[in-house]
Amino acid sequence: MESSLSTLIVPPGYRPLLDPRHTERAIQKIKEAFQTSLAYELNLVRVTAPLFVRAHQGINDDLNGVERPVRFQVGGLGNEEAEIVQSLAKWKRLALADLGFSPGEGLYADMNAVRPDDTMDNIHSLYVDQWDWELALEPEERTRATLERVVRTVYDVIRRTERYICHEYEELLPELPREITIVHALDLARRYPGLSPKERELQLCRDHGAVFIMGIGAPLGDLPPHDGRAPDYDDWTTEIEPGYRGLNGDILVYDAVLDIPLELSSMGIRVDPAALERQLEISGATDRRELYFHRRLLAGELPASIGGGIGQSRLCMFYLRKAHIGEIQSGLWPREMARACQEAGIPLL
Repeated sequence: MESSLSTLIVPPGYRPLLDPRHTERAIQKIKEAFQTSLAYELNLVRVTAPLFVRAHQGINDDLNGVERPVRFQVGGLGNEEAEIVQSLAKWKRLALADLGFSPGEGLYADMNAVRPDDTMDNIHSLYVDQWDWELALEPEERTRATLERVVRTVYDVIRRTERYICHEYEELLPELPREITIVHALDLARRYPGLSPKERELQLCRDHGAVFIMGIGAPLGDLPPHDGRAPDYDDWTTEIEPGYRGLNGDILVYDAVLDIPLELSSMGIRVDPAALERQLEISGATDRRELYFHRRLLAGELPASIGGGIGQSRLCMFYLRKAHIGEIQSGLWPREMARACQEAGIPLL
């Protein structure tokens, strides 16, 4: 088994800019400001999110398609199985339909998830908290132009919130650039041909500060995909220009404390019935057609939409210049990691 210390980054001379008590207050300010601004800019209303859903319905997010959800039996349902959500990517689209949202309207929710297969390190834990949002579109809006417009809107909210919290605490200085750089994963691979996907991300973030890498999940010509995506929420097969596929991507920023590319959001235009059929075939997952979510999508009952998740703890970690996500959220950590953090002056909650 790999030691947890092999995944831990300890920045030389690190000292938190805010103590734990001021950190807790700053987290509250960030969350209140960010969700208010995001809801206003994208015309979203807050809805109540589930902590668990019925298993075997195709509603839970499969992430990269390999992660195991936490599953348990519910006595009051005759021992039917339920799953703790991994994200709300598909649930949100059902909610758009069932709550009667029209194109140009959307929703967001506080999502709390458990991902037991995540490697615990500076930016990953067993617990995930994010704003999950979904915006209904007209079918003809499923375009690259729509994706880029929404990406820039989300980034403006991220940057505006950074400036706000830096105004609240003089210890913090804004770092984000005015504009986000949008790059397709194929162009990124061509720009840095000798680097791995993660190395490409780091170099791009060092160069630009904030980036959106488009086309996650699609093969890059003769190269493998930049990263994996489940086949049934983001549309990563639609051709957006000759040779370029993928109406989705990730927002990353340069984290100077850890010298890493920090992913803050994964988002994309969602599959229509044709894209779902293609991606299920490519992924060898055609059996999912019979699941509840997939049946409704293939029957045309779900609206066209764009959506994503924005990591709450990661966002706070970046704004407050923290070295470990455990300075933002209370969690379980390997004992050797907890000891190493204590010795390095990294106070885990």
